[in-house]
Amino acid sequence: MRKLRKKLYMTAGFNTISLGTGRKEFHPKKPRPGLEHYIKEAGQGTLAQMNGAQHVDECVIGNFMAARFNKQANLPAFFPMIDEGLKWKPAVAVEGACASGGLALATGIKTVLAETADVVLAVGVEVQNTVKAIYGADILAGAGWFQERKTGHAYFFPGKFSDRAGVYFEKYGRDKARKAFARWYRNAVENARLCPTAQEYHNKVEDLEAMAMMEPNPKAFVDNLNVFDCSKVSDAASAIAIVSEQGLEKIGVAKKDAVEVVGLGQAEYDITIPPADLTRLETTELAVKRAFESAGISKDDLSTVECHDCFTVAGILGTEAIGFAKPGEGADFVSAGNTARGGKIPFNTTGGLIGWGHPTGGTGVHQAVTIWEQLTGKAGDAQIEINNNKPFGLSINMGGDDKTVVAIVYKKC
Repeated sequence: MRKLRKKLYMTAGFNTISLGTGRKEFHPKKPRPGLEHYIKEAGQGTLAQMNGAQHVDECVIGNFMAARFNKQANLPAFFPMIDEGLKWKPAVAVEGACASGGLALATGIKTVLAETADVVLAVGVEVQNTVKAIYGADILAGAGWFQERKTGHAYFFPGKFSDRAGVYFEKYGRDKARKAFARWYRNAVENARLCPTAQEYHNKVEDLEAMAMMEPNPKAFVDNLNVFDCSKVSDAASAIAIVSEQGLEKIGVAKKDAVEVVGLGQAEYDITIPPADLTRLETTELAVKRAFESAGISKDDLSTVECHDCFTVAGILGTEAIGFAKPGEGADFVSAGNTARGGKIPFNTTGGLIGWGHPTGGTGVHQAVTIWEQLTGKAGDAQIEINNNKPFGLSINMGGDDKTVVAIVYKKC
């Protein structure tokens, strides 16, 4: 990827609560907020930090399956509902399965670089607790090659990543991998407990690793993963402003309250073809490589990472895809505590997809908000120490089974 042609920033991030099982407010048989509630709350939360809607030039919304989960399309037309000041503003919706939020960010970044806007409001949203889990699995299967649906597992994507875990077990050892999965889960929940908007915020289990070591039950679920290895079904939205230097001045936000976007990488893999190697996230590897090249940095310059841990095995493979561990050694890297909040390179400091939640179309924007919070010192109890010699953060948003990936590098101002 080429270096970015001008300076641009992200600021004014906002997350709604990630609502679903685990939150005290959630009750499957009681009415819950709808799609419009989350879009409005997240959008207004960001606009309040940038002195209103009048400075917004364009809007973009990332969403995966509102047309099926909520029977609602034409999401760009929800922006004027957020604030009357967004009436008549150009807006677009983007979709790339679970990477829809990341694509919304990439769209906003390219819009500012193209100089058609100085201020872009980016929102990512999904409301998916509208159907039972087994029906949701069918809807989410659209993130993969739907021709495989009839021959795939009833829980389509858990089945896909269970297959990845099974091959990893065979190639590198089951016991150490299962222990690493449990450690990943522990890290996710411990981080989520420090973030009031996280889905696992109320989790009080004492021995998280022991619970996460529960043996998979193929008769009830999938062969190689248990329910703790999976991200939950989540309803949430996140928003952030993407601005030029002039845009930062327009909205009246100081640079210290923003992060500079210094690298962007994106890659796609043929959705109709199975991964060449189930123990590698090759598309992620390429997207991260491009982001690093665009930013002119390496993994050793990072203070924190937000990676797409839709399943624990994806987190392990993510450490290898970035280059922190060699193939097959990601399990050892995680088990040693390197990705914990006090470790060598803290991952997913508010819980990631497993701990904070995974509102599919909103996840990429949530990742950006978390990096923005950490690099500006706004993460509250979830704050980690940012090494001034390593002022960079990385987010990786993956769609489907490593088919669409957006990687972004951020720098502390």
